[in-house]
Amino acid sequence: MTFFSSEDINNLNKIYRINLINSCSGFKSANLLASISKEGITNVAVFSSVTHLGSNPPTLGFILRPTTVPRNTYKNLKETGYFTINHIYEDIIEDAHHTSAKYLEEISEFDVTNLEEEYKGNFKVPFVKNAPVQMNMKFIEEIYVPSNNVQLIVAQIQELYIKDELLEKDGLINLSKGNIAAINGLDTYTIPKFKERFSYQRPKNLSKSV
Repeated sequence: MTFFSSEDINNLNKIYRINLINSCSGFKSANLLASISKEGITNVAVFSSVTHLGSNPPTLGFILRPTTVPRNTYKNLKETGYFTINHIYEDIIEDAHHTSAKYLEEISEFDVTNLEEEYKGNFKVPFVKNAPVQMNMKFIEEIYVPSNNVQLIVAQIQELYIKDELLEKDGLINLSKGNIAAINGLDTYTIPKFKERFSYQRPKNLSKSV
């Protein structure tokens, strides 16, 4: 196996180090976060750090990189209090990834890709049309992580839309039925497939008969 010490990692070429460390944590969720400014300008951007925080209340979080440069998603969700999370699926991977390009605030990524806005429910925030899983999120809090100068954004699910064929009888969202993508590193996409589902695990009986 190839070995890297912490010193080795610190001395790596910048691009090599970024690729290495962004991929060593394993496959990550692939989502488009959509928002709208108080002026009515929409924004959509790819994020690979959305994660489950709790089920009661239903809470998700994502990592926001340093705000030393403009972060339109952050600005919009702080202004309006809401944003949407939309799962990336196979047919839109190329357009979804293009939203990582740094456009000016007055330019909507919806206008420079084939991604389409969709409005529904009780909140005037755009969803990504045809995304198999769509969530309207209410901003709750931000937690600063000084060691990396990033912030954990915490938000609560207000509305949840799931394509019927993905939803199992016990509430599991079977993502592989929607060809939903995952991200390896920064720019590599994969479509995971269902392999096996296990029952709730309990400790084995380790007692030995005498």
